[in-house]
Amino acid sequence: MKNSRRSAIKKIAGNAAMLTAAGSVFNRLNASDKILDEKTKGALSHSVCKWCYNDIPLEDLCKASEKLGLSSIELLGPNDWETLQKYGLTCAMGNGAEISLTEGFNHTEHHDQLVKNYSEIIPIAAKAGIKNVICFSGNRKGMDDETGMINSAKGLRKLMPLAEQHGVTLVMELLNSKVNHRDYQCDHTAWGSALCEMVGSERFKLLYDIYHMQIMEGDVIATIKKFNPYIAHYHTGGVPGRNEIDESQELYYPAIMKAIAETGFKGFVAQEFIPKREDKLASLKQGIDICNI
Repeated sequence: MKNSRRSAIKKIAGNAAMLTAAGSVFNRLNASDKILDEKTKGALSHSVCKWCYNDIPLEDLCKASEKLGLSSIELLGPNDWETLQKYGLTCAMGNGAEISLTEGFNHTEHHDQLVKNYSEIIPIAAKAGIKNVICFSGNRKGMDDETGMINSAKGLRKLMPLAEQHGVTLVMELLNSKVNHRDYQCDHTAWGSALCEMVGSERFKLLYDIYHMQIMEGDVIATIKKFNPYIAHYHTGGVPGRNEIDESQELYYPAIMKAIAETGFKGFVAQEFIPKREDKLASLKQGIDICNI
């Protein structure tokens, strides 16, 4: 059986190489600045992560997003979803149920709290039309990858019947453990994909953060093509530094977006870079334009 312990161990063995290894600024935008309209290709749906623009009030970012042609602002909890809806926006990746990035499903002592938290938020998300809710593996803290996977699957399986009932997907983010999130366990696409197999439900998938996985394993396009059935969502970010995704960094995002679209992906790509320019919305506009294939 796919989600058996033996199958997961074989999966790990087969991928051993990978496993080792402000405010009113929106007024600068006008109708002519709109990027995504009926004249553009629009192969991908576009979102933005609110935390990268924390100095811009949410309502102002909603107004700017509308002008930029975005359809989502994400990494927001239930208290903000109504505000998004007021502007015709969704939250492509909801949050609010996690304990922290470091305390996740890989340690069984967190399962009771996590199951409680996600059991509460899943029906609320479904009612609000939110399709994805983020989750995290947590840090290893000395735990090996096989045990971390088995523990994570055990906790996540408890939530799958409810997630399936409400049509909400729990999405575990892939983060790098080299630079930003030392000791984080879900730090390779192969490990996350094997966990998806072990959980055995279409309501558990991965958030492929391009910035993090370029740092961790590289080979971004080939990895996306290989593991795309397990990926529900994408985040952008320039490497190194997680800043603008233009020619100042090492990745060529138009080719990455083309590869994503060619897999038949129907979800969202979210801008999650930290703007260095004073005009942050100009950087956001540029990022969307680069990704609008």
